[in-house]
Amino acid sequence: MFDQVDFSALELPPSARALQHEVREFIAAEFAALDFKPHIGHTEFHAEFTRRVAARGWIGMTWPKQYGGRERSYLERFVVTEEMLATGAPCAAHWFADRQTGPSLLRYGSEAQRQRYLPAITRGEYYFALGMSEPNSGSDLASVKTRAERVPNGWRVTGQKVWTSWAHKAHAFFVLCRTAPDSGNRHDGLSQLIVELDAPGVTVRPINFMNGRHHFNEVFLDNVFVPDDRVVGEIGQGWKQVTSELALERSGPERYMTTFPLFTELMRKLGTAPDARALEAAGKLAARFWSLRRMSLAIAMTLDPGADSESGTPKAAVDLATEAALVKDMGTFYEREIIDAARLLATVEPSPEATDTFERYLADTIYCAPVATIRGGTTQVLRSLIARKLLGPLK
Repeated sequence: MFDQVDFSALELPPSARALQHEVREFIAAEFAALDFKPHIGHTEFHAEFTRRVAARGWIGMTWPKQYGGRERSYLERFVVTEEMLATGAPCAAHWFADRQTGPSLLRYGSEAQRQRYLPAITRGEYYFALGMSEPNSGSDLASVKTRAERVPNGWRVTGQKVWTSWAHKAHAFFVLCRTAPDSGNRHDGLSQLIVELDAPGVTVRPINFMNGRHHFNEVFLDNVFVPDDRVVGEIGQGWKQVTSELALERSGPERYMTTFPLFTELMRKLGTAPDARALEAAGKLAARFWSLRRMSLAIAMTLDPGADSESGTPKAAVDLATEAALVKDMGTFYEREIIDAARLLATVEPSPEATDTFERYLADTIYCAPVATIRGGTTQVLRSLIARKLLGPLK
């Protein structure tokens, strides 16, 4: 059924292993230099760290050199992403642009948009957020209510977006909106616009976690003017574009490694002589991680042969939507299982301000645990996508 991706055993080539060690050394040195104490459960925002990552050429690293990229492989990008996640590195300033916004601009954007945004992203100077979800339109993106009306030289946008990570620090975001009346097919009439987050009519309000920290936001758009040169791709093709982005969002290691630093700290907490119950739990988690990693790695390696020689973007991204949904669905539950195992096997009092790393990580992940089943698509939506692949269209 999933014949486009070879999920059999895969090994990193020597060049990727060398990059792996390079990234590990970089992270250790930068954490010390910046005196950074990681929080996990979601990616933290740290503008200076992003600038230093950019200086190493690790933002937009698969993109064409003419836009600031390095024309390296998706496998190499996978290695960098994996190492960042394994340590809870603060990548939020460039995370969404590197993973989704940039590839979408390469595929669908105008040359002027590529020249304006991509080099600034690769320098670590311009930050994007994502404007997809809305109240009552979470994973069911086709039901979005935000509308854009045609006006001279552009569009007027009115609506509300929610769960918009780091919108309070980003410069702009892609907004999925309706640019035509409902024709009966909900996928028609959708478009994507680039909205500057400091534009008149844009209001960003925080959505706090129980511990008072926040990275989620509500974004209100009140008659916001968007010029024609901020339309991404073609008017009315927003559904095709956004599903392409979701394939890239769902297949990467961020869908099963958000709580991985907690797992490594749990192993340290258990020590060299864990009891039989702990050994069994740890063995199951390690085996699950290895399986998910191979699946995600296989998708990354599949993307490279299908790259478009002109844009540097993977042709297969839309076609791999189901495989990506499978990785994301399995990863969602794996991340929660790490938290459950940590709470069961270690008797500690979790605190977000604890000096003990394990206690701090456990507190962070408990607060953020509900997020995993929502971001990138709810479990119900993902399993519907997978079922269609396995069973075919309903008749």
